[in-house]
Amino acid sequence: MATIQQEDFIQSVADALQYISYYHPVDYITSLAQAYEREQSAAAKDAIAQILINSRLCAEGHRPICQDTGIVTVFLEVGMNLCWNATLSVDEMVNEGVRRAYHHPDNKLRASVLADPAGKRINTKDNTPAVVNVKIVPGDRLEVTVAAKGGGSEAKSKFAMLNPSDSVVDWVLKTVPTMGAGWCPPGMLGIGIGGTAEKAMLLAKEALMEPIDIQNLIARGPNNRAEELRIELYEKVNALGIVV
Repeated sequence: MATIQQEDFIQSVADALQYISYYHPVDYITSLAQAYEREQSAAAKDAIAQILINSRLCAEGHRPICQDTGIVTVFLEVGMNLCWNATLSVDEMVNEGVRRAYHHPDNKLRASVLADPAGKRINTKDNTPAVVNVKIVPGDRLEVTVAAKGGGSEAKSKFAMLNPSDSVVDWVLKTVPTMGAGWCPPGMLGIGIGGTAEKAMLLAKEALMEPIDIQNLIARGPNNRAEELRIELYEKVNALGIVV
């Protein structure tokens, strides 16, 4: 039976948060470079170039990609046959990892999280607590996905309860122009459909963790309705011609 050691788990979370503070995922950089080559707008092309240059400088200097180093979200898939050698709860271990990451002496990250958000709104000064989502799955493995979602993009999150006859595409096309620059475009749209309100919002956030493969999807063609919807949204959102 596999055993997860408390210290290993805490340090893994801390290391992951430091890593994503200064490295973009490879699929993001590759897709952005391809978008730069296709882009026709001079202003948009310049914005993409600035992001790519900034990304390289951050990777080389181990400095945060953005001054807003995000609210930490952790997705855990915990095997039912796992054993924990720990005295802290899972949430407590995650928060200790966050604390270490944001207080790292060589790369201190900005703490944005508040305690008592409906009251005095005092900064916790270590970016805790994190938002932790746990799935219990078969097996004896632990899969950890760590994201630090900037407050700008988080503040632009939208939710709507549509009627069965309503168009998801129409709602997205109506909503995107209202978002302004606060979500730091060019960005990715994470969309969750179905279930209860909180389930749809969680699906939307999980969608942002998927590999960026839209150009491959367009090249091979859709195999189902969800893929058809992705292509339709990609084409129509880009056709809005928004440059910020």
